[in-house]
Amino acid sequence: MIEEKLAKATLQEYGYRDYHILKMIWKIISIVLICFAVFMLYISIVVIAIQSFNSSASTTEFASFTFNNYATMFSKKTLTNSIINTFLVSITATLIAGVLGTFIAIGMFYLPPKIKSRIMLLNNIPLLNADIVTGISLMLIFSLLLPINRHIFGFWTILIAHIFFIFPYIILSVLPKMNEIDPNLMDASMDLGVKPFKSVVKIIIPAVSGGIFSGIVLAFTISFEDFVVGYFTTGNGFNTLSIWIYSSIGKKSLFPGVYAFSTALTLVMMLLVAAYAIITKGRYRHHAKKN
Repeated sequence: MIEEKLAKATLQEYGYRDYHILKMIWKIISIVLICFAVFMLYISIVVIAIQSFNSSASTTEFASFTFNNYATMFSKKTLTNSIINTFLVSITATLIAGVLGTFIAIGMFYLPPKIKSRIMLLNNIPLLNADIVTGISLMLIFSLLLPINRHIFGFWTILIAHIFFIFPYIILSVLPKMNEIDPNLMDASMDLGVKPFKSVVKIIIPAVSGGIFSGIVLAFTISFEDFVVGYFTTGNGFNTLSIWIYSSIGKKSLFPGVYAFSTALTLVMMLLVAAYAIITKGRYRHHAKKN
């Protein structure tokens, strides 16, 4: 009799609950939330792309489809100068921060843990600070040099400011790659007669090249789109793209070439990222075949 009852017992009697419907609802909600997040992230890019093909300068109406904005995006001298200034500052700051940050990250890796943690704390302070705090602080520091040079604000001040706040990103990108390599690699190369600097350049840097590249890309992106720090540290008519756009906000409409340039730049960056991903994937496959 007991065996018959056990045989006829249902899963519900053992406490089983069917959450199939709840799981389906949660899956639908998750998909909707993901789609909404993606929509919010890329809607601004889509709007700018659409506006770049608008024959009207007004953002409230789409007159007709045209490529004229792309043909004339460098016709405005002030916009062209601001684009050149932006690239000049971003590329120079990224290269300087990339070289210094890479060597400092490699040096930090071989430091004792206590000293390393203290330096990491100092490195993270610019990341934790609000941009406006960093911008005002650097502005006050540069202002102390005004008695020496009345025209100090401009290219050099904004360059130093950009190096200061993108520098930590290089270190944070290189250090994790350093943790992946053999810590005795440096000592092994020196035991074979290779000088320390040559060991770093020929052995360590190629081993962490992925972290260096990702740090440089991140640093360049942050430097290129910066507005707050650059706004407080520039002067004497030296404008970057973001500052030029801010100064044009008071007008009824922006110069349509801005939308065209922004769209073209986005497409170029997407193609570069896709090309890097394809090349990296091809290298992995090549190494896998060899192994």
